[in-house]
Amino acid sequence: MNNGDKNVSYLFNLYYTKQATPQQLRELFDLLKTYDDEQLTGLLREAWDDLSAREEIFDEEKSRSMLNNILNAAPRTGIVAIKPKRYWMWGIAASILITAGIGAYFLNRPKPADMQLAIVHPAHDALPGSNKAILTLGSGATVVLDDANKGVVARQGNALVVKSKEGQVDYKVGEDADNKTIEYNTITTPKGYQYNVVLPDGSKVWLNAASSIKFPTEFTGSQRNVEMTGEAYFEVAKNAAMPFIVKTNRQEVRVLGTHFNIMAYDDEPVTKTTLLEGSIMLTGKSSNILKPGNQAIMNAQGDVKIVAESDMDEAVAWKNGFFQFKDESIEGTMRQAARWYDVNINYKGKIPTHQFIGKVPRSVKLSELLSMFKYAGMNFTIDGREVTVMN
Repeated sequence: MNNGDKNVSYLFNLYYTKQATPQQLRELFDLLKTYDDEQLTGLLREAWDDLSAREEIFDEEKSRSMLNNILNAAPRTGIVAIKPKRYWMWGIAASILITAGIGAYFLNRPKPADMQLAIVHPAHDALPGSNKAILTLGSGATVVLDDANKGVVARQGNALVVKSKEGQVDYKVGEDADNKTIEYNTITTPKGYQYNVVLPDGSKVWLNAASSIKFPTEFTGSQRNVEMTGEAYFEVAKNAAMPFIVKTNRQEVRVLGTHFNIMAYDDEPVTKTTLLEGSIMLTGKSSNILKPGNQAIMNAQGDVKIVAESDMDEAVAWKNGFFQFKDESIEGTMRQAARWYDVNINYKGKIPTHQFIGKVPRSVKLSELLSMFKYAGMNFTIDGREVTVMN
């Protein structure tokens, strides 16, 4: 390690342990601008792994306050230059400090005179998403679940559809032996909304924005079959005699009782299936058995790549209330933003090739999320539901 590397490591450690002075912060940011892609990537990866290991979750109000203060704390003279095609992770990496406790460092220090407000709210900002879904009954009738009163929403065959006091939908199968009618229901989340449901067998499903799940009002026979689009996290009730089958447009996942996440949006280039607990069999062009920690990545042609030790926190970050980016392109980050904030993304000029790493609460406004990316030299305009990305 040369003297320059030692100096950066020393300054970064001061920054990380909340001991750096404003002058040392400026020196660190200026030195980081001289690093090449590989050096900067390595440094930030070490920080990411360390921060992830010691993550602390704050409530929404404190997370939002920390987000503001972290953005306001970056010196104007640093971290704004960018090389084409480099891994620009420093600017967005500041956001991971929100949940790692370092945000308090900025909250408790006086702000230097040459620092300026990082967030400017447009007149027509987009608010973050919330809980809402549309239930389509077997008859074709629809129920907007956020408007429905608590209690019984509908009766479907031998099952009661009940909205709990927590706002989720629970299917309770009755004991009416004479009623053999099986209806198929679909729960759909529009853009800008998420929802969770308890299926007739007790399995729990969390739906991300712009997603759906179709299922029978009572599981009978030898299998529990459901169909989904978009993204969903499953906690499947164990029943060795009746496997649980999830079908998407590209694959079929067979489980007995387990926890897993499937990301299968039509506008994404790949389908990702991440196993957190138990065991599942994924079938496409070929069959693969996944173990906990495995992630199957299937492309449009049906080819599958298995990642043995995947980032499970990243896979389910949306369920836990976060955007989490790891070597993500600007197009990938904007697709997530479009679904959560219900906006359309347009690009003016050449699409930027930067990649980002970071973690941001999904409770922030759209303008706050976009402000993170300004450190990569990118600009945005928000006009109603239209967002334009400019390099």
